[in-house]
Formats: sequence, C-alpha cells, structure tokens
Amino acid sequence: MGINVVRFERENKEQWGVVSDEQILVLTNSYRSLAEFLEKGKEEAASIHAKENVETIPINEVTILSPVTKPARIICQGVNYSAHRSETGMEASRPPFNMIFSKADSSLTGAYTEIVRPSQVKLLDYELELGVVIGAEISEQVMVTNENLYQYIAGLVIVNDVSARDVQLPQGQWLKGKSYRTFCPTGPYFYLLDKEELPLIHDLELDLWVNDELRQSANSSQLLFKPAETLSELSKVMDLSPGDLLVTGTAGGVALNLTPAVNALIANLSISYQQKLELLVENQLKSGKYLKDGEPFAAKLKVQMV
Repeated sequence: MGINVVRFERENKEQWGVVSDEQILVLTNSYRSLAEFLEKGKEEAASIHAKENVETIPINEVTILSPVTKPARIICQGVNYSAHRSETGMEASRPPFNMIFSKADSSLTGAYTEIVRPSQVKLLDYELELGVVIGAEISEQVMVTNENLYQYIAGLVIVNDVSARDVQLPQGQWLKGKSYRTFCPTGPYFYLLDKEELPLIHDLELDLWVNDELRQSANSSQLLFKPAETLSELSKVMDLSPGDLLVTGTAGGVALNLTPAVNALIANLSISYQQKLELLVENQLKSGKYLKDGEPFAAKLKVQMV
C-alpha cells in the first residue's frame, strides 16, 4: 500500500515526513525538492514505520507546504470531463484533440495557504483536479500504456487549478489567467504509489466543497483523455522530469457556466475587449458561485476499492 508524504515547515525549516493518523513521522534527511526526494528519499519513507525512535510531530503544529516544488513543469489538460465541457458551452463528447496548457510553477502553494486575489479579478474560480507526479525522465517519444504506467508515474496529489476567468476568457490568456501567485494549491499530501495500486488511478473519487456546499463530485474513470494516453502524446512534444506535474482536468460544478451564445460573444472580433469583459462579468456574477474574499473551500480524493 502506498503512503502519504508531506512537506512541511517548522521553525523556519523545511522538512519531509510520512503521515500516520494525525502524526507526521519525520524523515531524517531534508530534501531540497520533490525531484530529490524521489531520487533519494523514497526508501526512507517506505521503511520509516519499521524504524525505532522516529521523531513524531502532531500535524496541526506545522505549516503544510506544497509537496510539488519549484522548479517544475506544470502541464494541464483542459475540458477533460464531459460535465465540464457542457457547462462551458461545448459538446460533451470527447473532442478530436487533447487540450494542453500550462501554469507557472510560481503559482504553487500549500493546500491550506490563502489564495491572493488580484485586485482587478472579479471572477475567481476553483477547479478540483487529480495531479499526476512524473516519476521518470522522458526525453523522447515513448508509448505509455496502463501496463507500464508505473514506470512513469511516482504518485498523486490533489490540485486546485484556480482561475481568473475575467483574464483567461476575454483576453484568451490561459497561462496568465491561471498562473498568478498562489493559484495552484497542491496537496496537502503526495500519495506515493505502489506498482500494484496503479489500476486504481482510474477509479478515484474527487469532491470539492465551498463553504460546506458540495460543488464538484466526479470519478477519474470519467476522464476523456487518461494519463497513459496523455503522457504518450506529450512525449512527442516535450521533455518531462521527475517531480513535474500533469494536472488532468476539472470536473463539472465550477462557478463558470457558459452558453454557446456567450462563447460566440467572446469570439466576436467586432466587439471590443472592454465590452467583452463587462458583458462576461455581468453574465457570470449572477450565479453567486465565484469565490469571495475569505471564503473557504476544501477538497478530498478517495480510492474506491472494487
């Protein structure tokens, strides 16, 4: 069975540990990055329960950091669930191509860290996603299958792809609209997978609440382009390294809700940017679902055993 690894700060020192109940079993070595942990720390983490005199800390006495560390490539899949495609005004069926974009790694932050909303942003949205941590160097085209997926994936994290819709859509700026600092809460844990657990990656329950209201609920079996196929495609295009992050797309239930008519408005070249912005904001704020200052949200990832 895999283990939950945590990166945390205590007394201005960053450390790594393994979570057991509400305690952190502290690793003796400090790793500068997730890539270094994957190279040098997995064995210590896997064997720590068998060791004697291991230092333990209550998890509520430390600051939880993102387990994914800079530098890292953050590669994202867009509109990869049918329900989310529908609410963005698209056809629900699988499209002919995999939509790929990226987030800046400076957007990484801990799962419990406050998100900083830029003053001009009114449409601040949440996107619960399954994050796949790369576990091997990919520097040439490879054929990744469900059978050899364990060779390329180290583990899983929960990711929230926070998005400024009033930047992303009227400007057509996906990277900019999704990359403000603190716009990528990740964790709290990095689930280090065992080889035998890889099939479960296709049967994970993902849920997100805003102010105790369940907004998003999906199963990873609903992904239109699944991790093996996506990694095969990406390997034709770019290099990936241990510690990089593939963010697999969000489920339905985000604040954004577009109709084909609104999409046509955004794409209309005869309408000025300022008009598009004002009409989009007016249309979207009616739902009352966009994140407000001080509003808490929480996410959960659960394996469905069959």
